[in-house]
Amino acid sequence: MPDLILHHYPMSPFSEKVRAVLGFKKLAWQSVLIPTVMPKPDLLTLTGGYRKTPVLQIGADIYCDTALICDVLEHIQPSPTLYPAGQKGLARTLAQWADSTLFWAAMGYNLQKPGMAELFAGLPIDAIKAFAADRSAMAQGLNRPRPLDAMGAYKSYLRRMADMLDGQDFLLGEAPCIADFAAYHPLWFTRTQVPGMAGILQATPEVLGWLDRMAALGHGQMSRMTAAEAIAVCADAPAATGVTDDYFQDDHGIALGSLVSVSAESFGAEPTVGELVAATRTRFTLRRRDARAGVVQVHFPRVGYALKQELAT
Repeated sequence: MPDLILHHYPMSPFSEKVRAVLGFKKLAWQSVLIPTVMPKPDLLTLTGGYRKTPVLQIGADIYCDTALICDVLEHIQPSPTLYPAGQKGLARTLAQWADSTLFWAAMGYNLQKPGMAELFAGLPIDAIKAFAADRSAMAQGLNRPRPLDAMGAYKSYLRRMADMLDGQDFLLGEAPCIADFAAYHPLWFTRTQVPGMAGILQATPEVLGWLDRMAALGHGQMSRMTAAEAIAVCADAPAATGVTDDYFQDDHGIALGSLVSVSAESFGAEPTVGELVAATRTRFTLRRRDARAGVVQVHFPRVGYALKQELAT
């Protein structure tokens, strides 16, 4: 079993998605806490530019985006599965909806002025302004619902989830799957990070029961690690070994070995630049070199990310 290092922070909803998966699979992992806003110099030492949370590190392999992180954890620990037989496509599609449409409706509701006041109670006004400015910069060009529209949509989505949970414990059956974890984290944020806003959940008791069942999965076995220690693990790793599929899917006319950038198509679009060493059916892998971390392989999912050739300098 490889050492799993998760770079995250406690109130991050997408980090909670991965922490819950680690609990579901009963995995041991090491926790590196990162800042909630930029700058994030230690994280960028590993990723080369990607700044979203969380990031999974295994030696000198860095995995970005929770969709890919969950695939990696499934490969490491196939049972219990996140992708039930006969429902893999449905589970992935529902998860993609939850990570995007449901998430933005929930957060549009959660981060209204009362939610922001509760989330940052006791912190200096400068910290609140820094958070707001950071997230505004990440969301440039993203069409997000306004608070009242978000609230209406969130209520509708909660009713739809309640209907899915009628007569069963989880969204697609009697065991949780990737769709449950993707739908869980924005509702977890409502319930635990801005509890003054959690009254919206009371109209759907089926969803409340499901939230209890998801929370009961726990977070696995966590131990602490510093960012410096994680960077040292990367630098000391004998080689980046994360690419095991040598199939090359060339959709861009860009040869392996080319200098490229990969960036998210929407939220948090800061690019990572490196040598393209793999382009499989599901992911891109870039190799880069860093003075502190050594040779690093950074992995991104294809879905939701853009590959672009760069000019060598």
